[in-house]
Amino acid sequence: MDKSKRPHVICHMVPSVDGRIVTSGWKLPPGSLAEYERTAETFEADAWIIGRVSMEPYAGKSKVPARKQSDPIPRKDFVARRDADSYAIALDPSGKLTWKTSDIDGEHVVTILGEGVSDDYLAFLRERGVSYLFGGKTRLNLKRVLQKLRKEFGIKTLLLEGGGKINGSFLAAGLIDELSVLVAPVADGGVGLPSLFDAREGRGPARKLKLLSVEQRKGDLAWLRYKVVG
Repeated sequence: MDKSKRPHVICHMVPSVDGRIVTSGWKLPPGSLAEYERTAETFEADAWIIGRVSMEPYAGKSKVPARKQSDPIPRKDFVARRDADSYAIALDPSGKLTWKTSDIDGEHVVTILGEGVSDDYLAFLRERGVSYLFGGKTRLNLKRVLQKLRKEFGIKTLLLEGGGKINGSFLAAGLIDELSVLVAPVADGGVGLPSLFDAREGRGPARKLKLLSVEQRKGDLAWLRYKVVG
């Protein structure tokens, strides 16, 4: 794919030294979360993207009402606004997030759907003012999704922030340009827990990286930046 037709994707995460990403139970130094946000801001990204499970706390809970009209809603992309300063993007192929509002702290919500979602759900999103793009019939075509995000919203730089399966899917598809990890001073030691990249069973795609920088940050965090080169 011509990279000029899609956003520049930077995977930005806080893993333990053994690559785990579920932070509950970690005794992180004070200010670690703020350090994560400070480093993220240096990329001046237009948007951030996460999976459905990670997005649930931000979406809230609402009830999807039944539609009064019976006419089917075409499976065409719906753009509620294009002038936002930043966008919060959710990968939700089954349409399970029940949004309370169309923004997260001022960032316009865009949700990525499969074509099998119900008309009731599409009508609900429209009423909420939530933009949606279709990424495929059942499985999402991530390359096509990125092209649409660039075309419809002008997104040039995108932060990919998990979870592990989402990160792994982008990695396997060759769609991560940079990796930015704030390695926490924690050895998790857990087995079977989500890790930085969980693409598939067995061996993953094993992409080659080039080290761009290493920096010690507040709270004994180590900020490593890599370019994905193969």
